[in-house]
Amino acid sequence: MDKDGYFGADIAAHYDDDPAMTDPATVGPAVDFLADLAGQGAALEFAIGTGRIALPLAWRGVPLSGIELSQAMVGRMRQKPGGTAIAVTIGDITKVRVPGAYALVYLVYNTINNLTTQDMQVACFQNAADHLEPGGFFVVEVGVPALQRLPLGETLVPFDRSPAHWGIDEYDVVTQCFWSHHMNIRDGQARLNSIPFRYVWPSELDLMARLAGMQLAGRYANWHRAPLTAISQSHVSVWTKVADA
Repeated sequence: MDKDGYFGADIAAHYDDDPAMTDPATVGPAVDFLADLAGQGAALEFAIGTGRIALPLAWRGVPLSGIELSQAMVGRMRQKPGGTAIAVTIGDITKVRVPGAYALVYLVYNTINNLTTQDMQVACFQNAADHLEPGGFFVVEVGVPALQRLPLGETLVPFDRSPAHWGIDEYDVVTQCFWSHHMNIRDGQARLNSIPFRYVWPSELDLMARLAGMQLAGRYANWHRAPLTAISQSHVSVWTKVADA
């Protein structure tokens, strides 16, 4: 693994290839949601990546900065219109501190799971709180663990099959760790890429927030603020920094 972790040049080059990732019907509601929370304040994206959400949010007039571990992913963002105008600090979202106080810190698309220990996830929440002004918001978009799909004793959950991609998640229910295995087929050749994660329950996230001086302000099944149900596959959760924290 290189300095960019699991998101090096090969991944960055194709990260935006999935049309569903960049579809305005997907991106637009997320940007609307985040812009509403930011109001007239500034926003900070943890793991800004290729700017999939950050760039359209900045185009909405939200002052925006980012933190990102992978220079390759940031390099991809810099190639896009407006990509050179966003200040990005290269580093770890669990500990890198950037100047200023923000109305909004956000972390999207399961990235909290890239932090593969509970301690790292707790540190991420604390770092978010440290960047927020009193009353500011921290938003996390993350999948609900797919354990309801696991028969007793099984560990593998297929989640995608197409001519260009096969995807299988491999769970360890004892440690809450899982590996996401991706078989990508390009130009007639198959390449396996496996990335480790740690899944986390909504109630566990709420406790992490409380430890960092934040409290739950809302939880939804998606960016449209649909109600979270027992069969929701993901959630968007919002915590606010307590004024005297």
